Amino acid sequence: MRDKKYVIGIDFGTESGRALLVEVATGREVAIAVHPYAHGVIDETLPGTNVRLEPDWALQDPHDYIEVLRQAVPAVLAQSGVDPADVIGVATDFTACTILPTKADGTPLCFLPEYRNRPHAWVKLWKHHAAQPEANQLNEIAARAGYDFLSRYGGKISSEWLAPKVWQILNEDPAIYAAAERIIEAADWIVWQMTGVERRNLTTAGYKSIWSKQQGYPPKEFFRALDPRLENLVEEKLACTIDGFGTKAGELTAEAAAWTGLRPGTAVAIGHADAHATAPAAGVSEAGRMVMIMGTSNCHMLLSKEDRIVPGMCGCVEDGIIPGFFGYEAGQSCVGDHFAWFMETCAPASYVEEAAARGLSLHELFEAKAAALRPGESGLVALDWWNGNRSVLVDVDLTGMILGMTLATKPEELYRALIEATAYGTRVIIEAFQDNGVPVHEIVASGGLPDRNKLLMQIYADVTGRPLKVAGTKQGGAFGSAMHAAVAAGKAAGGYATIQEAIKAMAWLRDEHYEPNPVATAVYNELFAEYRQLHDYFGRGGNDVMKRLKALKARVLLEE
Repeated sequence: MRDKKYVIGIDFGTESGRALLVEVATGREVAIAVHPYAHGVIDETLPGTNVRLEPDWALQDPHDYIEVLRQAVPAVLAQSGVDPADVIGVATDFTACTILPTKADGTPLCFLPEYRNRPHAWVKLWKHHAAQPEANQLNEIAARAGYDFLSRYGGKISSEWLAPKVWQILNEDPAIYAAAERIIEAADWIVWQMTGVERRNLTTAGYKSIWSKQQGYPPKEFFRALDPRLENLVEEKLACTIDGFGTKAGELTAEAAAWTGLRPGTAVAIGHADAHATAPAAGVSEAGRMVMIMGTSNCHMLLSKEDRIVPGMCGCVEDGIIPGFFGYEAGQSCVGDHFAWFMETCAPASYVEEAAARGLSLHELFEAKAAALRPGESGLVALDWWNGNRSVLVDVDLTGMILGMTLATKPEELYRALIEATAYGTRVIIEAFQDNGVPVHEIVASGGLPDRNKLLMQIYADVTGRPLKVAGTKQGGAFGSAMHAAVAAGKAAGGYATIQEAIKAMAWLRDEHYEPNPVATAVYNELFAEYRQLHDYFGRGGNDVMKRLKALKARVLLEE
């Protein structure tokens, strides 16, 4: 019908971007299209060059983001048959902290021939961990000087965040730092390309750039203490209008409209971080319900009316998730990636053959075999740090471990132990919230994993001792962005005045949910106690063997 209105949410992930077309009045998902990035994650050599990257680097090419606009948005319009005139708004979300250096007009430095072979000219993806030395120094300097902003971030600034990454650029390629007239989150850069207007979003500024509504960025004295050349970082390379969710950033330019097939003048919302956009898509706008976005990594979002200090959290930002609440973020750096690693490196040929014979994917076969095991039957416990630990230890130099293996250990036992380890990691996060006055009553899961692995969901319920509900949408980031697009478009255009209105009209939960099994929970309480001892021993300085081994590996690789 001609009077129906639609919005588009665009989710820029780690490997691909997806566009979702949603009916404003009902939240009905009309069409979806996914466009894989041509260059994916750049972690070995720069495209078109022989320039090798060192360990812990993770870059991307901004061209891939523009191609999502060129490919995925026209695709959902074509699939749906929706008239572009009936699309009232578009919004985007991005992995964060993902930053890039640009010229004053937004041109990425890596687009310029003179910088193409310079790694620091490229996008630093969220999981770029090579700025850990800078993060360590930053934390020492901030703690020594008594800056209170550290308490908002669990006591540590992560190497994944803006300041350490910027400092690494300055340390290793000062010419790139000097050439960068802007250093900007990809979440804001893509909106700049769509509207021609440079604006910055409250969420990535608050959670990833040490900014707050009350204090702004840290003072010049702090940046000068890091390096005198950083004294004017904020004024010279970051300063810009900072806006909250649902704010209209601008309107599609003629060029961006040509890319997307939408009408020039279509409302464009301020950018979002992907996990934070998912919370409203999961129907959460009140305290006590944790939203857990489960994919390659886990991200845990929680609302509270109280501003509490919670050690090891990724951040607490006023209005950072839903206006009127303090939004808490925590996370685990390796979950789906964990299981993918196992399939690629640990699955025996006989299991691959069995899966093919039974018409199952390898994941489905392992899920079936692991589901036949009882909690504790394997005698295994693992630490889920294959990609470091984000919360509550905030330490990318930690690595994984499996304890209890014997010659009788089966592959499915290893697989289940890895799932259980990620559930234990989530329980550590929940207990940190609980112990510091931020209650967690239930969990609403979103992301790719809830649909792919019911065993995993039940294990999380059993380990945490809390019911797990599942968001109606399978596209949390894109759907949440679409909701914010409806708010940015406004009521007069057929959208909504607030995100709370959009949640009531558009979001929903599935009927399926997972209740904890008391018998399983009792066994997992015992296993979790063992996990906690290992967690604290290897993660809190009892034995730094993981870091010593990682340093030895890096030294040997450099000697090649």
